[in-house]
Amino acid sequence: MSSKSNKSSNKTLIYTSVVLVSVMVLLFALKQFGVIGESNSEIEVETTYTKYATITQKVSASGNIQPEVEVIIRPDVSGEIIELAVQEGDFVREGDLLVRIKPDIYQARIDNLNAALLTQKARMEQTRAALIQAEATYIRDKELFEKELISELQFIQTTSSWESQKASLKASEYQIESAQAQLRQAQEELEQTVIRAPQNGTVTGLTVEAGERVLGNAQMAGTEMMRISLLDRMEVEVDVNENDIVNVSLSDTARIEVDAYPNRLFNGVVTEIANSARVSGAGTNEQITNYKVKVRIVTPHNLGQGGGQLQAVFAEEVTQLLPTPNFKPGMSASVDIETDTANDVVSVPIQAVTVRDFSLDKDMETNGSESTEEQTNDIEESLASLKVQKQDIRKVVFVIEDGVAVRKEVETGISDNANIQISQGLDIGQEIVVGSYRTLSRTLKNNDKVMIAKEGDSND
Repeated sequence: MSSKSNKSSNKTLIYTSVVLVSVMVLLFALKQFGVIGESNSEIEVETTYTKYATITQKVSASGNIQPEVEVIIRPDVSGEIIELAVQEGDFVREGDLLVRIKPDIYQARIDNLNAALLTQKARMEQTRAALIQAEATYIRDKELFEKELISELQFIQTTSSWESQKASLKASEYQIESAQAQLRQAQEELEQTVIRAPQNGTVTGLTVEAGERVLGNAQMAGTEMMRISLLDRMEVEVDVNENDIVNVSLSDTARIEVDAYPNRLFNGVVTEIANSARVSGAGTNEQITNYKVKVRIVTPHNLGQGGGQLQAVFAEEVTQLLPTPNFKPGMSASVDIETDTANDVVSVPIQAVTVRDFSLDKDMETNGSESTEEQTNDIEESLASLKVQKQDIRKVVFVIEDGVAVRKEVETGISDNANIQISQGLDIGQEIVVGSYRTLSRTLKNNDKVMIAKEGDSND
């Protein structure tokens, strides 16, 4: 019995100790949150003043430079390249010779089809002569049959022969048309051994040499020989996240940074927004949904590569101010798309706007009005009520009034990298708290006494 009694006493002692420690921890936590006790010490803060500003909301994305128009040159017929008239980087005009493929096999086929066509024409003439003879026999036998000088069977045979010759002549005409169609196809294939530029542009991505054999587009995609691009009309293709794509519109202005040209900004405009998404990591926690957006570079670039004399002259004038950029396909670039602008609006630094749970603050104020003994006795009920209480999260800014941080609920608008628009809740010239981050996000409460450490700039 004594052993059981000692074990029971030990369990009771351990249980009591755990409860006491838990109560002390909870009391300390509640004191830290301001539920119990009161701190008269001032909190050091950084402040600035609300002011009017022009805020431009931006969507940032990165991608690569590419030509707006790029044509892939593939042969329609197979064969050996006997002449390659261009080199990579050459500027060509529409109709200029690019490649010549060995035409011997296609010329031989044309000769063969020409002979077959002549044979069909000769046979048609034979059939026509036979038809004339059959028609004459038919006319003669018809007269004899009407005079009952020949039998009905003989007249039927004559009629059948005449009809058969007419059908043979029609068949000969069809055979000639078929031979002519085959000849036209062969002539077209022969013409396709000479490949010319479909448009003005610069030869990029040349992948073949003279003497190589290439495959045509008969049954599959032919060999890619080269590309012709308009290098004086470049664009940036970027991936925009699904959360930002709703803010992007056609004709939005953009600022472009190219890695190859540091410390320079180029102007752009949104010309195309994809409707279909590109999803990576589908079905995983790392799934990313992006949309392709094309931004045309409107700052003069690659001048002199468009084939025009005026462009070359303009390039010389621009070079006197800043070197004209010479963009290459595939260069890395980042884009800031200006999606919205608010002029002369009340603004504060982004870090000045924080959030508070108003429902939690109300419960804390209610608990603060009770005695310490009542709070200690009802601690479990208070914590339980805090857990089930519905959150009431609102955006707030702390305004300095007579040395006290007064919480002001605000409504915000657009923002840029530094400032955010205050559409309701603040006036111009009010002193507000901007730091530190820990103080704003965790420590500072409504009506806390503060000590101003320094006055910052809203653009800091």
